[in-house]
Amino acid sequence: MSVLDDIVADQIRTDLPPLTPGDTVKVSAKVVEGSRERIQVFEGTVMRLTGGGITRSVTVRALRSGVGVERTFKVNSPRIDHIEVVRHGVARRAKLYFLRDRVGKAATLRERRARGAHAAAMEEHKASIAASAPAKAAKVEKKRPEKVGPVMGGKKGSKRA
Repeated sequence: MSVLDDIVADQIRTDLPPLTPGDTVKVSAKVVEGSRERIQVFEGTVMRLTGGGITRSVTVRALRSGVGVERTFKVNSPRIDHIEVVRHGVARRAKLYFLRDRVGKAATLRERRARGAHAAAMEEHKASIAASAPAKAAKVEKKRPEKVGPVMGGKKGSKRA
């Protein structure tokens, strides 16, 4: 192993979740404004993953005010605080450039369903969250009083039953 490989191995991040095209992610990037530094969250769909190792990057697409915005992030950059996967989408290709032509609901992908042991673990996790949450009060249905009398604007002589 060369010296360069040792340096690269130290800088590759291991705290990131596995990403695939079609996933909806929240990328928390550090932004420097003057002397201040803050974290800006960019949420969108993973369009493509390129490179490998230290040069790996991810392109995320989101709609802002009806306009498609794509940002490319270097995954191993120290400017990336963390990446959170919101949902896994079904994609049958590696580069989702066809989403550029779509707007609104047409630009969404179906959610990938978990299978096997992972699905069982997810159901167990959801059940534990539901059990630990405080019980919601039952909704009381309010009945409207029935209207009796002539219908305004209806046919002459028609009445409500």
